[in-house]
Amino acid sequence: MRASNLKSTSSRLVLQSRLLFVLIACCLDLRPAAAESDRPVSFVNDVMPVLTKAGCNTGACHAKAGGGQKGFQLSLLGFEPAEDYESLLKEARGRRLFRAVPERSLILMKASARTPHGGGLRLAQTSSGYQSILLWIQQGTPYQQPEEPELLSVEVQPPRGIVAMQMQQQLKAIATYSDGSIRDVTQLALFESNDTAMADVSASGLVQIHDIPGKVSVMLRYQAKAAVFTAAVPLGAPVGEVPEPNNFIDNYVFANLKEIGIPPSPVCDDAVFIRRVSLDITGRLPTELETTEFLSSTAADKRDRLVETLLKSPAYADYFANKWTTLLKNRRDAASDITSNFAFHAWIRDSLLANVAYDQLVRELLAATGTIIGNPPVAWYKRVKEPKEQLEDVAQLFLGVRLQCAQCHHHPFERWSQDDYYSLSAFFSQIGRKPTATADEDLIFHKRGVALAKNVKTGIDLKPVAFGDSVGDIAADKDPRLILANWMSSPENPFFAKALVNRYWKHFFHRGLIEPEDDIRDTNPPTNPELLAALEKHFLDSGFDLKELVRVIVKSQAYQLSATPNEHNLVDRQNYSRYYPRRLQAEVLLDAIDLLTGAKTTFANLPPGTSAVALPDNSYNKASAFLRVFGRPDSNSVCECERVQSSSLAQSLHLLNSSEIKSKLATAQGRALTLASSNSEPADKVREIYLAAFSREPRPDELSTAISYLNEPAIDADGKPVEATKAAKQNFQDLIWAIMNTKEFLFNH
Repeated sequence: MRASNLKSTSSRLVLQSRLLFVLIACCLDLRPAAAESDRPVSFVNDVMPVLTKAGCNTGACHAKAGGGQKGFQLSLLGFEPAEDYESLLKEARGRRLFRAVPERSLILMKASARTPHGGGLRLAQTSSGYQSILLWIQQGTPYQQPEEPELLSVEVQPPRGIVAMQMQQQLKAIATYSDGSIRDVTQLALFESNDTAMADVSASGLVQIHDIPGKVSVMLRYQAKAAVFTAAVPLGAPVGEVPEPNNFIDNYVFANLKEIGIPPSPVCDDAVFIRRVSLDITGRLPTELETTEFLSSTAADKRDRLVETLLKSPAYADYFANKWTTLLKNRRDAASDITSNFAFHAWIRDSLLANVAYDQLVRELLAATGTIIGNPPVAWYKRVKEPKEQLEDVAQLFLGVRLQCAQCHHHPFERWSQDDYYSLSAFFSQIGRKPTATADEDLIFHKRGVALAKNVKTGIDLKPVAFGDSVGDIAADKDPRLILANWMSSPENPFFAKALVNRYWKHFFHRGLIEPEDDIRDTNPPTNPELLAALEKHFLDSGFDLKELVRVIVKSQAYQLSATPNEHNLVDRQNYSRYYPRRLQAEVLLDAIDLLTGAKTTFANLPPGTSAVALPDNSYNKASAFLRVFGRPDSNSVCECERVQSSSLAQSLHLLNSSEIKSKLATAQGRALTLASSNSEPADKVREIYLAAFSREPRPDELSTAISYLNEPAIDADGKPVEATKAAKQNFQDLIWAIMNTKEFLFNH
């Protein structure tokens, strides 16, 4: 009873306080002038943009998952204004708005920091945003005004431009409404640079260009609409003669370099080319025999011939099967997975070796039915079981669209809504599973019935729709996955071919034309849109020929440029004025070390001599400390970012003094022991090591230094001379170890 009385007394005090504020307001006449009150204000077109600009509905504030900040929940970036309106007006007993004395409304008191606020000052009392919210409360907090126009689009002015380094460009945001009216919304729009190393942008749209040449974009967002400003930042250096183009790729790359004034590096020499292209196509170093034959050849087309040889080799299929099975999550979580892992890997490898068209390969995967033994692509459905995961993986891997955000709310950087998300999942809603006699293996089949997926937020059942493109009604006996595959492989599809050519471009150039390679959207434009469009068309015209795509890329002069920068292009990171060196992947490096040392790494359940790039699944990471340390992925994600490409102290220590490296150097019948026992000239032995490691002859200074070291007498810990054969073996181990730890060996350049 006492608690009840206290609560009743507290409520009366709150009511009395509010009445007191009303009396004071009436006496002091705090209402705005009539002219200001005449401007109609709505929640949708006036208040929501203010809250978004102030950062109130970001994921770190009141739009964070789990109820928002301090129990006040708003939709992310204001994409659900109706929900936000309900939250403001009705939740917490309406305490956030005080119509009697609008200035005392909690939303204004906190935003202006007159009441303690975890977010600090968001709206000064003199700001136009504060005044808009105040006026909206004074007008009775309408959701929308009668016959209020709808926002149709937003554009940025200018949409593109050439801006010199260290210069500025002011942007303007123009909104167009359904009644034909336009409004300058620059002060309420959000601006974001896609590369802060190249350019920053202020809250008011002032772009500050830094000192890196190339193309940089700034995204403008206002309510649910977005636009992009693209700036070409010229270096302005004189571009003289460029290499003679080999194909259309060179035309677009060199035209862009001329436009922004970045002279390209010269074409690399033959030794660099054979090592580079062998690593990029087959994931292995060329043998000494392959290298000497190539370097000694005088044929004008020997580079083209080498490319064809590599594409026909089983090593090409091994290397790219390793790439695709990793992305397709060919993961072994239990011993019973071994059959499906091996079968799925073999299917991918054989398809690549036979050069099955890319659209056909994807179709066989998406529409797979039956058992794993009878139809290996079914293994993908063993690993990726839920429609949610299936649609997200397909969208990101094959279409370059990261759709995960749209499961809970409107995509913050794109036009995709929750309906788009669940409409795509409807294509996977009729997948049936039936246990088989084999443990943990299911029979996959198409269940007859209408394909639908429920939007968990609205409760509405949605038919299959592919990113806003209607595919019509799908009969109950028709597998929706086939319809999806048809839509994906259509020449009019804006994602499928583009996503693949951008992914392969990054494989060979270390940077995608769109970066990240699986984040294709209007607000993340390519650095060379003409080149990307030409690559996409070439891929479509070839009939989705993967080998032809590799062929046209590596035969271009752009791919064959030297990695050595000239005096102007060292800062270039996105225009391909030179080859961008990158660290060898874990599997590739392990195979390269085996080739250099003459060692053999063995793997369980695989034939002797199986290379690391030919491993069928992730399970071998557990048994290999090398693969773990150097970042071989565990196939948990369709994102290539799961692979660790950066260096680390653990990697350096492993190469310097791990027992694994020591054993490879000292292996019986290895290169060090063989050379130490050989009667060949020391110079020939050094040349062999350099050809194996770098695909080139040693330079005179390198040769003399190496020979001097090999001839140097070895002394043991007691200061006594080491026996000659033992000393020779030790010296060769040291020489190979030193070469193994050079950047020239560890990088593809």
